[in-house]
Amino acid sequence: MARYNPIDNIPVVTKNLLYLNVIMFLATLVSPAFMKDTFAMAFPLSTEFRWWQPVTHMFMHDGFLHIFFNMYTLLMFGMVVERALGTKKFIWFYLITGFGAVLLHTGVEFIQVQSLLHTYPNVDPQLIYNSIPGVLGASGAVYGVLVAFAMLYPEARLTLIFPPVTLDAKWWVLIFIGIELLTGITGTQMGVAHFAHLGGALFGFLLIRYWRKTRQLY
Repeated sequence: MARYNPIDNIPVVTKNLLYLNVIMFLATLVSPAFMKDTFAMAFPLSTEFRWWQPVTHMFMHDGFLHIFFNMYTLLMFGMVVERALGTKKFIWFYLITGFGAVLLHTGVEFIQVQSLLHTYPNVDPQLIYNSIPGVLGASGAVYGVLVAFAMLYPEARLTLIFPPVTLDAKWWVLIFIGIELLTGITGTQMGVAHFAHLGGALFGFLLIRYWRKTRQLY
């Protein structure tokens, strides 16, 4: 009798995204400075920027809790979204929302940099470019997956572990996005790329809506 392996039940793209993120995280534990300097997303005008970082940043994580919550969310919702969209469409969805996340994040950074250059006109711009911390994590793409789930199954009932509150998926996602927008605008929770989360959510919404409108969703 064949033994049941729960890993075999995970769709192929979601499974390989989990593997890739874990491998990159283990490599970061071994050589944190090299991995972050090489693969996290630096500001595009920084001397630390490399052309591959808009892709590799979304497979990097900074700490166990960071990767745990991202991968747990990807596992829970990515499986459902991948089965609904199909393998090929899901991988494109994941990558596009990841690009969208870093695009909005970098756009906000660019506006902030312009403000600093205007305030301190005598400062070497390169010093400011190089001082901007890199961004890393799958959170933007994961927010895109959450939005896709809420659009595909808006009435699905979800219960948080803490607090143990149950709401429809559409309301939870709107609450999460509202919190990200508020914290991003007010500057609370420093060190968290709130606008990357919002970028992933926005591109996820636009992509699902476009596929629906053009009858390409399924």
